Amino acid sequence: MPARSLPVSVVILTLNEEKNLPSCLASIAEADDVVILDSGSTDRTVEIARAAGVRVFTNPFRDFAQQRNYAHEQIAFSHPWVMHLDADEQMTPELLDECAAIPADAPFDGYYIAPRMMFHGRWLRRCTDYPAWQARFVRAKGFKFVQVGHGQRESAEMRMGFLRAAYLHDISIPDIDEWETKHRRYARAEAVRYWAEDRTPVGLRTIISGPALERRRALKLLSYHLPFRPFLRFFYQYFLRGGFLDGMVAYRYCRLLARYERYAAEELRNQRPNRRG
Repeated sequence: MPARSLPVSVVILTLNEEKNLPSCLASIAEADDVVILDSGSTDRTVEIARAAGVRVFTNPFRDFAQQRNYAHEQIAFSHPWVMHLDADEQMTPELLDECAAIPADAPFDGYYIAPRMMFHGRWLRRCTDYPAWQARFVRAKGFKFVQVGHGQRESAEMRMGFLRAAYLHDISIPDIDEWETKHRRYARAEAVRYWAEDRTPVGLRTIISGPALERRRALKLLSYHLPFRPFLRFFYQYFLRGGFLDGMVAYRYCRLLARYERYAAEELRNQRPNRRG
């Protein structure tokens, strides 16, 4: 029986991802239109991609929203729907089937998908706030992302639906020094963007009883105003969210979340406009 061809396009963002890319590509082997959008890799990432027969484009990285929007504006995809992946992420068979069933005339501009965060081989369901919805399966034409913190979300005018299946996101930490460098960079970018954007107070009603996605975003904004952020983040994820039920690796992961909150708090002070030395 011939292999099935998946009637969706896939774009993968990369930068020095020679270790992760083969697994990501293997998870979408049924897709007949795969694009690598690279940010200037100096390892074997591009070589691996070309050996796999996928298209490769290069664009300097400014932020995730700009990079994903560049893909939609500059790359001609073969199908009306595009799945966005990073190299440390993988599709699941269930998600492949669900995406393949979405018709071209669906009443949405894109769909939210919840990642399963895999930390050293274990799914951290509770302390990663599953389902933490991400706009990932979107129309090839007209879809727009906006940058938020060190990630991205859909622009306000996009009409969004939800998919049931998940993709896998490997958040393992093989090199703690590399993790620290990357997350200090994320914290700096998050602080710069926070001071540059509108900081309208969060409504208490949204935090208490709003939809899950809006509540998560409101809690993120509220966190900027709280003292003892590292401790509160650890307590929330490990105890209140039940992270202790995810096994011993969850303790290590929640400690890393607390460390990131310390970086973020430091950068908020450092990047504050007109601060006195």
